[in-house]
Amino acid sequence: MRRLTAVISAIGFATYKEWAAFRSHMAASLLVGPVMFLVQVFIWKAIYEGHDTLNGLTYQQMLTYYGVASLIHYISFDFADWNLQMLVRSGKFVTFALRPLPHWLFALAQKIGHRSLALWVEVLPVLLLFIFVFGVNLQPAAPGWALLSILFSFLMNFMVNYCVGLTAFWLIRAEGIRRVFLLLKDICAGVFIPLSFFPEVLQKILFFLPFQFITYLPTRVYGGEYELAGIHLSLAQAVGLQAVAVAVTALAMALLYNAAMRRFTGVGV
Repeated sequence: MRRLTAVISAIGFATYKEWAAFRSHMAASLLVGPVMFLVQVFIWKAIYEGHDTLNGLTYQQMLTYYGVASLIHYISFDFADWNLQMLVRSGKFVTFALRPLPHWLFALAQKIGHRSLALWVEVLPVLLLFIFVFGVNLQPAAPGWALLSILFSFLMNFMVNYCVGLTAFWLIRAEGIRRVFLLLKDICAGVFIPLSFFPEVLQKILFFLPFQFITYLPTRVYGGEYELAGIHLSLAQAVGLQAVAVAVTALAMALLYNAAMRRFTGVGV
């Protein structure tokens, strides 16, 4: 375990240094979050005209939702699907297949290093901007539960995206499927609109899908309450449910990864 931790740390630190050399590319994304948030401010200000609450959320709570969702997006941002598909398509994945470390663990270590850099290049500036420019209350109701939920969100987003990337072992060109799936993932995760605004039938379906654990649930936990499809959970119950979902998704990813490796070996023969 100590040796594995050292390997993951080394990969993460190497990735951190690599991206630090091109941090201006990462800093360019600072414009995207605030601009999208400003658009949400205009939209929801018009929608809330004459209303105190909508689906149990006040205007300020709605702004907090999008502020927290933006921060979670920066923290858990992931491109493991694109990277894996490029490796498979170019044939470079063979170099990883020969290594003793499974590629998914290598990719996770890379993400840890990449997002560690993002904490001060992206997350901190956007956090200060939301607080002091937009006046959004970003004080977590329960810091411990919020931090744990964001950590699970980080892992869930990686595993879901990595599973999408694994489809490259069966599909010649998976780019179209990847784009459609990622769009649907963001919709079902509550990136564009809180899931509590969907019809109740859809809410019940979304409750059992893994996507809400990427954005919606950690955002609601950050705010101090969770409700979906008429189901109200305490923070401990919500984070516990998220932990179970992460464990199930990890098992699904491991099974899919093993199937992909058997197919990859079969093609090589």
